[in-house]
Amino acid sequence: MVKTPRVLVTTAAEATIDLLRDENGPLMFHQSGGCCDGSSPMCFTKGEFRVGTNDVWLGQIHGCDFFMSASQFEYWQHTQLTVDVVKGRGASFSLEIPLGVRFLIRSRIFTEEESKQMAPVYDGEEYLTRPELAG
Repeated sequence: MVKTPRVLVTTAAEATIDLLRDENGPLMFHQSGGCCDGSSPMCFTKGEFRVGTNDVWLGQIHGCDFFMSASQFEYWQHTQLTVDVVKGRGASFSLEIPLGVRFLIRSRIFTEEESKQMAPVYDGEEYLTRPELAG
């Protein structure tokens, strides 16, 4: 059975990820819900942002792990997130800022059928202990 992904990515965001990966190596995303555009997904070099039990791994987008703070996940757990990119500068420390673009989230509520087939989530500590996830 195919699991319903919790996070997706647009083609435009994939192209930006490719540019950033060419320059910075493996990447990861985190969405905190805090200050400095914290409600926007932030892109880091993989491992630059330390995840722990207060973070939730939602899956991968274009080969990049996507995490969200557990408190933010409480609000977003019933929605499918799509990472997109738009022109403009955010106020964050995310890697795409020098390109004159910023990542953002588009969301929609899962259907009842999709909710029955949800992909699992893992807290950051559990993610780090699962070689099949952490790669």
